[in-house]
Order: sequence, then C-alpha cells, then structure tokens
Amino acid sequence: MSCSPFDLRDYVFGELVEAQHRQVDLHVRSCGGCREDLEQLRITHATLLSLRDEEVPQRIGFVSDKVFEPSWPRRVWQGFWASSPKLGLASAAMLSLALVMFTFFRPIAAVPASVPSLDAAQIEARVSQRVAAAIDTAVAASEARQARKTAEVLAATEQRFRKQRTSDLERVAEAYSYLQKQYSVLLHANYQGGGGQ
Repeated sequence: MSCSPFDLRDYVFGELVEAQHRQVDLHVRSCGGCREDLEQLRITHATLLSLRDEEVPQRIGFVSDKVFEPSWPRRVWQGFWASSPKLGLASAAMLSLALVMFTFFRPIAAVPASVPSLDAAQIEARVSQRVAAAIDTAVAASEARQARKTAEVLAATEQRFRKQRTSDLERVAEAYSYLQKQYSVLLHANYQGGGGQ
C-alpha cells in the first residue's frame, strides 16, 4: 500500500499535473515502500503494453448447425416480411395492379335508350328551389343558435343581478342593524344621563 499523497497509477499513466508529479518524485526518493510499488506498477504497465491485441474467438461451428438453419425459401420469405421498404413496394405494386385490372375489365354500364331532355328553365328552377331551401334551413339554424345564445346571456345577467341585489340587501340590513344598536345606546345614555339629575 502506497503512502504517497497521490495515486501512483496516475503517476505511471502521466495523469498528474506538473506540481503533483514533482511531489511524487520527491516522495518516492525518500520512501522505499512507495519506490517498490512504483517499480511494480511500471513493470506491469510495460508488460501490458508489450502484449499484442487478439481477437475474441468466434463461436465454434458444429456439424449439426446446418440442421437448424432455415431453408433458402424460408430465409427469403422472412427477409421479405422483415423489410419495410420491400413490403411497401409490394403493397403499392398490388394496388396498382388491382387498379389496372379494374380499369380494363370492369363491366360497362348500359346507356339508357331514352334520356329525358331537361329544359334549361326547369334546371334553373330546380336549382333555385334547392338553393332557397338550403338558405332557409341555414337562416333558421342561425336564428335558433342566436336565440339560444341570447337566452344564455340573459340568464347569466339575471343571475348576476340577483346575486348583487342579495348582497346589497344584506349590506343594508347590516347597516340598519348597526344604526339601531347605536340609537339604542344613545337612548340608553340619554335616559341614564337624564335620570341621574
């Protein structure tokens, strides 16, 4: 165990500032135990630096591994379903194919033999009727909403007025009660003053 004021490992790795480095130098020169610890740390550090890096060994393959490996169609199928871009592309292709098939192979609707001819005046009259009906409906709905809002505002105002009136009446009653008490006190004082003479 080192008695140095600093960790000797930091000294060996060069992690001390210059002033601390000098303090450890001075301490090691005078302390034999710390000098031995420092020497052992230097030997260990040099030994570790001299070792070459080795790769971690890979898993050892067994003969039975081929048995558990999925077949190539299964690997392709799993790879397809695990890939979002591939799955999206396949979905888009299927949708496009369905649209093309529907466009070319849908049954053609039969054209009616006699199409009733409508007069421009009749069309305009029908459109005018529908527009007028739509406007009437919209106006009625707007008026109903406006009447509902007006009723709500009136109810809220009336509620506030009632609260204010109740509060005012309570204050008047309190003031009246106070004045009655004051009047009673004055009468009592006058009575006492007049009766004592």
